[in-house]
Amino acid sequence: MTHDLVASLRPLLTAEASAEAYAAGAEPGDLEQAVWLRLLERLQADGPPFDPQGWLRKAVRAEARRSRRTTRHERPYDGDPVDDRERDPEQLALAAARRRALRDAVRRLPGRCPRLMEALLSPRDLTYREIAGELGISQGSLGPERSRCLGCLRRLLTPEVAAREVRG
Repeated sequence: MTHDLVASLRPLLTAEASAEAYAAGAEPGDLEQAVWLRLLERLQADGPPFDPQGWLRKAVRAEARRSRRTTRHERPYDGDPVDDRERDPEQLALAAARRRALRDAVRRLPGRCPRLMEALLSPRDLTYREIAGELGISQGSLGPERSRCLGCLRRLLTPEVAAREVRG
């Protein structure tokens, strides 16, 4: 029954999300993901909605409103850069070596991870929406993708960090 409900709602959700996304400043895929999640939560808690099409339209509009509110509050970080003038040359050299090791490890990551991590490490301080646009993926996919890439990066860096430690 759930499969039939999802299959019957898919075209309507695609159309509704596409119609609302532009005005909300969101990606249609992000709205779709959010509504599917809401439907899943609804099915687990209360069962299927009495009027699935009406419920879906309301859910899309609610997610679009939430997206508009979130977008209004997103601001790039405009803080002052860290002042490195007080650090001695040895600390600056060590920090540069750590940055080089990180960049080298990022380049060795699989799949889309190098591009995603470069975007996250960018000095331009991109928002999730900007990163998703550059990579051509939905904004809702960035969090899970970022977690997976950070796990890979952690596994790549662990042997290098462990090898540098003095044991005794």
